[in-house]
Amino acid sequence: MLKILIAEDEEPIANLIRINLTKAGYICKCAFDGEEAANLMESGHYDLLLLDIMLPKISGYELMEYANALELPVIFITAMSTTDHKVAGLKMGAEDYISKPFEIVELLARVETVLRRYNKIGKNIRILDVEIDLSSRIVLQNGKQVLLTLKEYGLLLFFAQNPNIALYREAIYEQVWEKEYMGDSRTVDLHVQRLKKKLGWEKHICAVYKIGYRLET
Repeated sequence: MLKILIAEDEEPIANLIRINLTKAGYICKCAFDGEEAANLMESGHYDLLLLDIMLPKISGYELMEYANALELPVIFITAMSTTDHKVAGLKMGAEDYISKPFEIVELLARVETVLRRYNKIGKNIRILDVEIDLSSRIVLQNGKQVLLTLKEYGLLLFFAQNPNIALYREAIYEQVWEKEYMGDSRTVDLHVQRLKKKLGWEKHICAVYKIGYRLET
């Protein structure tokens, strides 16, 4: 799974970004000042850095130099939205520049675009005996196409992007159905059972007590 570091000193914004990127299948870590971000960049491998400019202790511009040395792609996310600031950030090597306030759907699209540019998101996902073609949305099992409904495909993709992780029913519902979870688990359970039957994955998609489901690989 792809790892994203969020360097943002406003905790509500950082947590909002983290929650939505996690729902989209990324592993996220937040740093609330520049020094913490620098330490995390040094100690762990990340695929993308979402970077605020006005950070305590070490500024985003200073961290940008460190990110360049690590060949870590950066998207600036900042309230400093003048053309001069955007040009400065891009000239330093940032891949993109998002001004606050922003829409989460725009952020997700820009994150995916940058990761694709760095070939970190492939066109196919292979897991167990299944291959998912992301561009055509075709699912092959042992070379034979499996016909899935839109929601079954969404379920499979979410499981495949989060192998061996216990996924809460509400997270599954909100990711696949793109609606707020209202506590009715029957919809999720029904679709999971149908997916398990179609793929013969009764032993791989396991129920997790009081949580939801986990795809065991």
